[in-house]
Amino acid sequence: MTRPRPRGSVPVWGEPGEGRRPPLKSDARTDVCVVGAGAAGLSAAYLLAREGKSVIVLDADLAGGGESARTTAHLACALDAGWAEIERLHGPEAARLAAQSHRVAIERYGAIAREEKIDCGFEEVDGFLFDDSGGDGAGLEAELAAGRRAGIADLELLPRAPLSAFETGPCLRYPRQAQLEPARWLRGLAAAFVRRGGRLYEGTRAAAISGGRRTRVTTSTGRRVDADAVIVATNSPFNDRVTLQGKQEARRTYAIALTVPPEATSAALYWDRREPYHYVRFHSPADGSALLIVGGEDHPTGATDGGDLRYDRLEQWARARFLTAGDVVSRWSGQVVEPLDGLAYIGRDALEGGVAYVATGHSGNGMTYGMIAGILLTDMIMGRRNDWRRVYDPARVTPGAVGRYARRGLDAALQYAAWALPGDVATAKDLAPGCGGTLRCGLRPVAAYRDAAGTLHERSAVCPHLGGLVRWNEAESSWDCQVHGARDDARGRAQNGPAPADLRTAD
Repeated sequence: MTRPRPRGSVPVWGEPGEGRRPPLKSDARTDVCVVGAGAAGLSAAYLLAREGKSVIVLDADLAGGGESARTTAHLACALDAGWAEIERLHGPEAARLAAQSHRVAIERYGAIAREEKIDCGFEEVDGFLFDDSGGDGAGLEAELAAGRRAGIADLELLPRAPLSAFETGPCLRYPRQAQLEPARWLRGLAAAFVRRGGRLYEGTRAAAISGGRRTRVTTSTGRRVDADAVIVATNSPFNDRVTLQGKQEARRTYAIALTVPPEATSAALYWDRREPYHYVRFHSPADGSALLIVGGEDHPTGATDGGDLRYDRLEQWARARFLTAGDVVSRWSGQVVEPLDGLAYIGRDALEGGVAYVATGHSGNGMTYGMIAGILLTDMIMGRRNDWRRVYDPARVTPGAVGRYARRGLDAALQYAAWALPGDVATAKDLAPGCGGTLRCGLRPVAAYRDAAGTLHERSAVCPHLGGLVRWNEAESSWDCQVHGARDDARGRAQNGPAPADLRTAD
């Protein structure tokens, strides 16, 4: 039987916006300007507003409408790199502080949801990490020991995860993790921020940040916001050209939602240790149905074997293990930024003559790191001591990851070889409606897209970040840059950093 496969890329919980707030229409002054209204930006803005600071938040689109809306919202102490690797790279004390920060962040989500009465389905659950490979669990034993040394005292090794659908083999149980619905959380937090006196402007793109007597954010329309401090919380920071980009990698991650009988659900989080890995949770919509959400199959942004192939692999993985799974009702993708040394970059960023902070490199733990960023940056701006500061310092260089930095630099440099290659299509006439591809106009690379009505849209194929070439992503109808992961929609409008602007008009 052929099952329906939705081609859209809308998360199962829908889009976060409920009507657009007005853009910034005049110059403004504030204590703190936050660029980006995702999990990190809204957390920092809300917590600073609670402290009595005047805060302005700018977002190029809808608040909560970026990558935070595309997460599957696992609030977890189980990091992608693993505690054994974190301890090896950063040492036992840094591992302890990192574990502490994730525990505090999960608890803070619950506290804010209760205090602000945010109906987002926040629920404490257990998390289970398993091999799914028939191994003897030796790697899990090393992870158990490292996790306990990091202070996760209630971490335990079990013979199997509590899934009746299939045999997982040995697993680690992480108690007191949590899950929520990200769209409802982001809407609720934005509303709570505004109630506490915050100013939130949507449809306002920050184009530049400069120092001086006060730090200044200039928007794409020329409006200015002067602030004592600026927080750049745009997933991948647009104000950093090279430094941080060389210490992290942009990757695409995929998710699908399948119908399952309500009795087959389990209020828990699940992660396997495969490469590429998978992550699982269940979701119960208001209509009483039940959904299995499976994610993973990550790959570097701009890779050729993305999209439909990855969705197919997720579906195959899910159906081989959850035999009662029905139709795929939603599928979507997101951008994760992987730090090469396993920990996020949160803290003071270099800005001559001004004060700027950054939050990036959140890997697959974006929601948890979003709250960590909010707590840490609030403490830093308020002048309070926070021992997490040195763990997440954006200026750090981790000796054990130097080889990874070098390989990352080489991989990025190799992407410029695309300048010597021909385009995907010979001429724009070869493009069918709804399709895009690169072509050459003399020596100039052009990104050409023909919309459903047959109208041709041509932009420069040169990414405005550092001059890499974008390539067409058929599954998501976007232009993706392989160098540092910048993404634009089909008509060349910037969707994800670090590119500071849209693709230029083709000559």
